Amino acid sequence: MKVGDKMTINRVNSIEVRKINRNAIYKFLYKRDPISIQEIAQTLNMSLPTVTQNLKELQERDLIIETGLFESTGGRKAKAITFNSHKYAIGLDITRNHVGIVLIDLSGKLIKNVRKQYPFVNSKEYFAGVGNLVQQFINDCTIESSKILGVGIALPAILSADKQMVNYATVIDFKGGSVKDFCEFIPYPCILSNDANAAGFAELWNEDDIQNVVYLSLNNSVGGSIIIGKNIFSGQNQRSGEFGHMTIVQNGRTCYCGQKGCVDVYCSAKILSDSTNGNIAEFFKLLRSNNEPQRTLWEEYLSHLVIIINNLRMLYDCNVILGGYAGAYMDEYIDQLRDLVSKRNSFEVDGSYLHVCKYKLEATAVGAALQHVETFINNI
Repeated sequence: MKVGDKMTINRVNSIEVRKINRNAIYKFLYKRDPISIQEIAQTLNMSLPTVTQNLKELQERDLIIETGLFESTGGRKAKAITFNSHKYAIGLDITRNHVGIVLIDLSGKLIKNVRKQYPFVNSKEYFAGVGNLVQQFINDCTIESSKILGVGIALPAILSADKQMVNYATVIDFKGGSVKDFCEFIPYPCILSNDANAAGFAELWNEDDIQNVVYLSLNNSVGGSIIIGKNIFSGQNQRSGEFGHMTIVQNGRTCYCGQKGCVDVYCSAKILSDSTNGNIAEFFKLLRSNNEPQRTLWEEYLSHLVIIINNLRMLYDCNVILGGYAGAYMDEYIDQLRDLVSKRNSFEVDGSYLHVCKYKLEATAVGAALQHVETFINNI
C-alpha cells in the first residue's frame, strides 16, 4: 500500500470517528436536562478536548445551546448545555373522512394540531387540497420553512418495504398509490408510514426502559404494531400487527375485508361512537352516567376486547398498550380491564402488563412526524 493511500484511509477513519463521537454527544444531550461539559466527558468516557471540539461544531450548526451556568463548587462555574429543539416536523394522519395535522418540535413535543374533515379521494385534486392544508397550517404556525425537517404521512394501508408505495388499502382507495402523489403538492421531504405503526412508534419515543411492546390501535379500524428491541417488526410481507383481521368469532359478523368474525367488527371505535353520531367523547360521557344503550354496548365491547388482549399477551409475552380513539379513554377503566384479562390468563394473577397510551391526541400524526426527527438525529 502506498503512503498516500494510508494517509487517505487514516483521514477517512478520523472523520468517521469524529462523526461517531459527535452523534454520541448529541444523542446524550437530547435525552437529558442541561448538563456540563465535564459530566458529558465523564459519562461518555471521552477526553475534555474531544468533547469541547465536538460541542463547538454542534454549536456552530445551531444544534445545541448554552442555557446558563451551574452553581460553583469552588472553581469556575460550569456552562449548562442542552440540545436546541427549534427544528420542527409535520405529521399527517390520513383517514377515510379526515386529515389530522400536527407540528412537533425536535423533542417530540406537540406544538399545534388541527383535524379537518376532508374525505379521501384518489385524485390530484385531493392531494393538491392536502398540500394546501399543510401550507395553511404552516402559515398559521408562523414557522420558517428552513426549520421544517419534513412531513410524515400516516395511512391506513400496508406499504412496500421501502415505504414508497401502497401495496394494500381497503379503508381508503389508495392501492398502488405512492408517496409521490403527496410530494407533488408538499414542498418538503415526505415519508409514508402505516398508521398503527406510527402510533406505536410515538408511544416508545424517549422510553429508554421499554424495549418490547404490542400496541393495539382501537381506531375506527383496528390495527396495531409489534415493537421488538425498539424497532417496528414489519413481517415478511409488511403485514405484521394487522390485529383487526384476526378471527375471534367463527362465522361471525362480516368485516369490511370480506371475511367473517374479524376483530375489527367487534372492537373498532365505531362500535361505540356510532351510538352517539360518531362522537367518541360523547359515548364515554354517557357511559359514565350509566346510560343505555352505551352500557350494554360497552359490556359487549369489553367481552371481545379482553380476548384479544389475552391472545396478544400469550403470543408476545410483553406489555400491551391500548391506543387509538377508544384506547385514549381507557384510563378510568384500566383497573377493570386488568382484572378481566387476569381471569383469562393461565400464568399471571394480575393484568399489570396492560397500559393505556400516553398520547391521547393525534398519536398517529405525531408518530409520522417523529420519523423525520429520528432520521435527523441519526445523521448529526
